[in-house]
Amino acid sequence: MGDRPAVARLALAACVGLGAGVLSGMFGVGGGIVLVPALVAILGMDQRRAAATSLVAIIPASLAGTTTYALRGDVSLAAALIIVLGSLAGARMGTRLLAVLPARALPWIFIAFAASVLVMGRAHEPVREAALSLDAARDPGAVAALVCIGLIAGLLAGLVGVGGGVVIVPGLEILAGAGDLLARGTSLAAMAPTAIAGTVSNLRRGLPDARIGMVVGLASVIGSPLGAVIARALSPRAASWLFSAFIVVAIASVLRRARRPGGAAVSGPADPPPRESGR
Repeated sequence: MGDRPAVARLALAACVGLGAGVLSGMFGVGGGIVLVPALVAILGMDQRRAAATSLVAIIPASLAGTTTYALRGDVSLAAALIIVLGSLAGARMGTRLLAVLPARALPWIFIAFAASVLVMGRAHEPVREAALSLDAARDPGAVAALVCIGLIAGLLAGLVGVGGGVVIVPGLEILAGAGDLLARGTSLAAMAPTAIAGTVSNLRRGLPDARIGMVVGLASVIGSPLGAVIARALSPRAASWLFSAFIVVAIASVLRRARRPGGAAVSGPADPPPRESGR
């Protein structure tokens, strides 16, 4: 009888992960932009713990999504490796900031980040078939741009618990001229190392709920292939509008929580304070 609340909590986590997996496959994101507000609103985590737990879940989600896109040839490993160079450094910076910034500031950082992604997405017209050439990837200017994309993505991954796909996908489309499916597959390939590096740093600080994170992540593996199938069935324009609507919902959810008295710092009964291990 005493285990029922824990079982119900894990079942809710699995449902959250399934939905995040579908979104991961559809949009080439790790799902963190929806996982963070979902973990806060549904499982009662505070923003810092939700961000760290989300990063744990992104690892299996990004690996599953990468496999799905790679089987159809929609991954550029060269571009992904260049992005990872920047994202690993950015993830270390982001997780350090996560440990020291006030919890009340984190929702507003998330909202500002998501709003900027929304504006960026509406300013760009996506295409389907454009390729990312290896010659462009070897060009010093292109390499520098990809490293910068990775740095920003890694910073936000560590700080607000997103995998960075919402930065990498539009970055690849706008700066590198990649088609939308290629950008999503490459984004997912670059996300796994970033999420692993950020999670290692967070675990040293005792920030994530690793069990919830793994349940969410494994459930997302089921939803990710379905999301990729939906992405191929949608036109680039339709997928872009759906992605914008998805971001608006995420912003509204976090904003409503942040505006409640003490909302940014509330933890549920099953969400214990971070341990001081690793110091």
